[in-house]
Amino acid sequence: MRTVACVLSLICLAYILWEAFETIVLPRTVSRNLRMTRLLYRYGWEFWTFTAKRIRSAEKRETFLGYFGPISLPILMAIWAFGLILSFGTLQWALGVPMNDAEHSQSYRTHLYMSGTTFFTLGYGDVTPASSNGRLSAVIESGVGLGFFALVIGYLPVLYQVFSKREITISLLDARAGTPPAAAELLRRYQVNDNVAALDALLKEWEHWSAELLESQLSYPVLAYYRSQHDRVSWLSTLTLIMDTCSLLIVGVDGVKPTQARLTFAMARHAAVDISLVFNKAPSDPPEDRLPPERLREVRQILADAGAPLREGEDADKKLQKLRSLYEPYVHALGKNFFYSLPHWIAEPDAKDNWQTSAWDDDAPDTRGHFA
Repeated sequence: MRTVACVLSLICLAYILWEAFETIVLPRTVSRNLRMTRLLYRYGWEFWTFTAKRIRSAEKRETFLGYFGPISLPILMAIWAFGLILSFGTLQWALGVPMNDAEHSQSYRTHLYMSGTTFFTLGYGDVTPASSNGRLSAVIESGVGLGFFALVIGYLPVLYQVFSKREITISLLDARAGTPPAAAELLRRYQVNDNVAALDALLKEWEHWSAELLESQLSYPVLAYYRSQHDRVSWLSTLTLIMDTCSLLIVGVDGVKPTQARLTFAMARHAAVDISLVFNKAPSDPPEDRLPPERLREVRQILADAGAPLREGEDADKKLQKLRSLYEPYVHALGKNFFYSLPHWIAEPDAKDNWQTSAWDDDAPDTRGHFA
């Protein structure tokens, strides 16, 4: 029995250390399905969303969903720490390491206690190993414990820096595309303000943002569960807005060259597809058309009124439909998984941007006219 316990504890030690390396250190996606981290997030998120569906208030539901990402990390670290302590304690017990104990106890609980105090480097000294093998095991465990906490301490600041950088572009969309963001509203505001050059610069910025989103979500998939601090926006709605806007520009909007739009669309679509692969979410068509013919006519009217008419005709409609089919199934699958709503093509009637509202001033003046 002790031999089996020794082998199992060594396997468990190797598995946990490799799992932590893949999750924290390795800057790439791991395709192996049998992973503690993958199982935790898959089934933990299913339980979390199952509970969220029973919360009637949309605001409280969104707040509840926002807790999953930050809470999941300490839970994952605690599972790893518990597994390492249990494995080292079992290994010492299986090897029959004698202990200097005031109660002269050599029980399994004593070995676990010794393992816990060593891993957290408490150094009480009430229980110590009495053999060279035991001392070597204690030194190795204390080194593993220090290295484990060093990785955790270094991992969290990097994670939150990447999250903060992701949110900056999302915040900048507020005054540019409305809240929630809409492609027609963004083009309306830019064209009316004669900001065609600025629109091209924005497309370049979006191209870089999409690339950074892809790399960060591949290296740190947990970031996908971190929800935006701002109301009615998300990383997925921003990514979808980018492709919506680029699709219109590629079809043809007077006064705007589609060169940069094609580059930005390609990068954003790449991000949507690869993130779907990371979370194993197969593309699926939305239950309702996001841009039915009557809504497309409204988009054309908005752009025409702004002095930037959208190309018309059957060929233009088919081209737009083809572009949408390249990304909508992927963002719909991601939205369904992460409980995100996809943005509309047209701004909601009488909707105010986030910057126009305040908890202290519910009657903030309507400043939409400044963009008309």
